[in-house]
Amino acid sequence: MMERALKIENYSTDQKRILIVDDYPQLRTVVKEALEREGNYEVNEAENGLEALKLLQNADYDMIISDVMMPGMGGIDLLKSIKEVRSNAVTIMITAYPAVETTVSAIKKGAIDFIKKPFDIDELLFKVNLYLRKKQTVSNRESEKDIKHFFLGDEPDELLLYNYIYDAIENSFGDNNFIFENVVELAMQIVGGKDCALLLYEEDEQQFHPQIISGIDPETYNLKILPHISDIFKEVADAKGAVVVHSDENPGVSPSLICAPLMIRNKVFGILSIRKKGRGERFSKKELNYILILTKRSSLNVENKILYESLYRSLLDTFKSLVASIQVRDSYTEEHSCRVTELAVNVARSMGCTSEDIESIRIAGMLHDIGKIAIPDRILLKPDKLMDYEYQVIKSHPGIGERILKPVMLLEKERKIILHHHERYDGKGYPNGLSGENIPFLSRLLAIADSYDAMTNNRPYRYAMPIDDAIGELRKNSNQQFDGHIVECFLQNI
Repeated sequence: MMERALKIENYSTDQKRILIVDDYPQLRTVVKEALEREGNYEVNEAENGLEALKLLQNADYDMIISDVMMPGMGGIDLLKSIKEVRSNAVTIMITAYPAVETTVSAIKKGAIDFIKKPFDIDELLFKVNLYLRKKQTVSNRESEKDIKHFFLGDEPDELLLYNYIYDAIENSFGDNNFIFENVVELAMQIVGGKDCALLLYEEDEQQFHPQIISGIDPETYNLKILPHISDIFKEVADAKGAVVVHSDENPGVSPSLICAPLMIRNKVFGILSIRKKGRGERFSKKELNYILILTKRSSLNVENKILYESLYRSLLDTFKSLVASIQVRDSYTEEHSCRVTELAVNVARSMGCTSEDIESIRIAGMLHDIGKIAIPDRILLKPDKLMDYEYQVIKSHPGIGERILKPVMLLEKERKIILHHHERYDGKGYPNGLSGENIPFLSRLLAIADSYDAMTNNRPYRYAMPIDDAIGELRKNSNQQFDGHIVECFLQNI
């Protein structure tokens, strides 16, 4: 399974400033890069307490992540100084040599948490996000005593954790497997899981198929764990409710197990199963509630995604039918759209476009001539050269296509691509006379694929151009009609 931090939408538009203090540069780099990927954070580094103090005297920091043992000035002494210079900053301590007296001393001097090296980067990111959320909620309090009291509770604030779960699930995008991976990772984080599995359920056969397994070798889970707890899964699926089971009730759950259903419209489609980390520890009712919130929100997310995809496919099918209806009048249009789409998608992939952009160019390629549905046959199918007024009518098709798609909010990006696919790099195109990089990138790409296919296929008014001549035309018009960089990438892919 892909290793990564659980990415969620940042809870504030304000950038948070974080200082990492550690004498080991590789660790600072790993933490810095992970934090910058995670959210809207400005991250600075210091190699010891003295260097950190200089930075703290010149700038505000929302959080300090500091090692304990460092040359010059260690983390415990730094904590005392932080209290004097930046009393509102929250501090997480990390150390390879934890001791009870060190932990107590750090907490007394203002640390909000203590993490043992080597640590799980996902756990650190989880805590950073939680503690910065807490800081945000009390930022209007003037009393340092109030802030310290807010942070030194035994467990994270429940409402805060619920909000974190909601945000994490609501912002899980991608295919179902990606969403399921996020659910498993989040479950492991919030209840301290030893291992966790998400299984899909086939009701007719009453079979459970492991989809995501974390914290344990999949073969071990399938051969040694699953046979002992599959009966529990069946009970959960039948009852449509979660259970907590302990090792004295079932030896396969050592030491404690939460098992919760994933449901769509009151029908179980999966099971989330998580075992407790640590000998003799049992899941609490509060932890069960966290998992229930997680499974309910993730089930709703999957259901909404299914409904969204169904609506999306239905709309695309409708618009593709409109394009196909043009073929009844002009057989070139639909075949042209398919070829242009294939060319544009291949170039987008070779240029390293995101999967989202590739999907957008795929849709825009198929629908880029949808506006021709409003062009009269006498103009669309005219075998001779067009008169000026007729050419003006033809030039209206990008705008007509954009207006056809405008009521569909799901296709906002695609309609802009379609609207501008006849703009020219030198600004002499239509409908808006945009130039250079003011033309959307995917419109510039689509324009090249569209022109190349038009040149290399027969039309009512002319025969197809030889491929070498078409390539010559693209190069001749680089940085005039077309984006020269995209032209070169295009030519490498045909």
